[in-house]
Amino acid sequence: MFQTAELEVGDTWTAAKGEQTGNTMTVSLASPPNAVIGRYLLSARPSSRRKHSDRKLGEFILLFNPWCPEDDVFLASEEERQEYVLNDSGIIFRGVEKHIRAQGWNYGQFEEDILDICLSILDRSPSHQNDPATDVSHRHDPVYVTRIISAMVNSNNDRGVVQGQWQGKYGSGTSPLHWRGSVAILQKWFKGRYKPVKYGQCWVFAGVMCTVLRCLGIATRVVSNFNSAHDTDKNLSVDKYVDSFGRTLEDLTEDSMWNFHVWNESWFARQDLGSSYNGWQVLDATPQEESEGVFQCGPASVTAIREGDVHLAHDSPFVFAEVNADYITWLWHEDDEKRERVYSDTKKIGRCISTKAVGSDNRVDITSLYKYPEGSRKERQVYSKAVKKLLSVEASGRRTRVRRAGGRGLWREDLLEPATKPSIAGKFKVLEPLALGHDLRLALCLANLTARAQRVRVNISGATILYTRRPVAEILHESHTVRLGPQEEKKIPVAISYSQYKEDLTDDKKILLAAMCFVTKGEKLLVEKDITLEDFITIKVLGPAVVGVAVAVEVMVVNPLLEGAKDCVLMVEGSGLLQGQLSIDVPILEPQERALVQFNITPSKSGPRQLQVDLVSPHFPDIKGFVIVHVATAK
Repeated sequence: MFQTAELEVGDTWTAAKGEQTGNTMTVSLASPPNAVIGRYLLSARPSSRRKHSDRKLGEFILLFNPWCPEDDVFLASEEERQEYVLNDSGIIFRGVEKHIRAQGWNYGQFEEDILDICLSILDRSPSHQNDPATDVSHRHDPVYVTRIISAMVNSNNDRGVVQGQWQGKYGSGTSPLHWRGSVAILQKWFKGRYKPVKYGQCWVFAGVMCTVLRCLGIATRVVSNFNSAHDTDKNLSVDKYVDSFGRTLEDLTEDSMWNFHVWNESWFARQDLGSSYNGWQVLDATPQEESEGVFQCGPASVTAIREGDVHLAHDSPFVFAEVNADYITWLWHEDDEKRERVYSDTKKIGRCISTKAVGSDNRVDITSLYKYPEGSRKERQVYSKAVKKLLSVEASGRRTRVRRAGGRGLWREDLLEPATKPSIAGKFKVLEPLALGHDLRLALCLANLTARAQRVRVNISGATILYTRRPVAEILHESHTVRLGPQEEKKIPVAISYSQYKEDLTDDKKILLAAMCFVTKGEKLLVEKDITLEDFITIKVLGPAVVGVAVAVEVMVVNPLLEGAKDCVLMVEGSGLLQGQLSIDVPILEPQERALVQFNITPSKSGPRQLQVDLVSPHFPDIKGFVIVHVATAK
């Protein structure tokens, strides 16, 4: 017979006898809140006076439980649990600071085989392969598990899930922008016997990790940081070197500022740091820098980042710099190999930190969770605190030092004084909508801020870029000389024809304009503008959506080009709306033609569901769209 016990919270498993009807008896099992997650074998041992025998009853999988107050991952808000654990679709924000765009993402954590795949990710980790018993014994700890996942979602050290690619060439795999969700990626990795899936960039890594962690029961969200710093030398500044046309010198510039970067936050307690650091923790699977010899990042407490506690585990200095580094631009003089500072900004990095709102598709700005108001006394105090911690003697006995081009070394404090402000102001102004497939018309507006006339030499350059702001190809290169009278403003027209950028535009649809202005008396001004080209797609559901009932969807697509486009395809995906992916051929599109395409979907799950529709063409970058479909249960 079974031994019985009252249910109780402790460090041991307990069982309680329930109802018994005939030959059937119900037994309730309770795990301790610190039990390790994963697969368990369940067996029963009937006993009598004569013999004992074990009978296998089956297997079950134990996950983290954000509904349990004693679990380290407990999240008190039911609305937040619904959003950050149970919602199987979401929004990832991309673009540039002044033009943020929403992209749908299918997390699909409840799709077929996804849970088994997520457990396989843990089992394929080097930690498990090298010492299975020790690894499993730590799987009760969300700090340990999430750090393992952040390493395994990228493939750099461990044949993990996704292989990164930032060169703009994806011929041997899939462009990162072609992915619409995590399910196809995880299934391809699993069915391909753990061969890394090509290719991903930051939002793909974040989308996949969100799927895995939600699947394991940890509340997780995707976060986008605009003007995100990649501080390679850990001095809390991004140092960019440019030439006389404002073009980035890649061989000298080790740091970078990405238009945006996407990572994850997961909610759990930090038993290793203390309760004041509980809550949201930054995790980043994008392979940027090694941590403890592995491409992994986090968990770093968001509270620790806001307070400048960069000495705390894990990878706090790197995350702090991503949102709060100073941005310094240097003009490099090739003839004498000297540099000259032309721009310094303490507010440029870490803008519009964004995530999806709870219960809606709205964007929520969470910048205040990461830092105090820019320019405030408290924000500068925290920054100075972080700098001092990095410059102090580390536990390893090494002292953090800034390394620079040409073998120079500077202590970080030497760069904190403000640069001299130029006597002119400048900005790029858009004259017509910047649409994909069209000529681009802008103007460089220069203003004399003094009461004296000034002569300005202007070098303008333009390049197609990746979202990391890495230049791909130069498409504009011109010089002008302008005389500005006292307090006078003038405009220099800037035109880029479609033929100039057509061949070199990447899937990111981004162009960077730069104007280096040389003013009387040696003053200099650098003006930059990041451009994201516009596109268009609309999606309509033609009728009520009900589980098990087909409903028509109408999509309006537009050929953005001034030339015909053939071999276009609509790619459709949505958990709970259709099985797998749907591919629909689009008829030949005449120049700038608008066309309607219809297809049916049959929902299998109720509630709000996300339907993603992408127009894929060999002639222009993907045009992406999504719509929320509210599915009713069948009567």
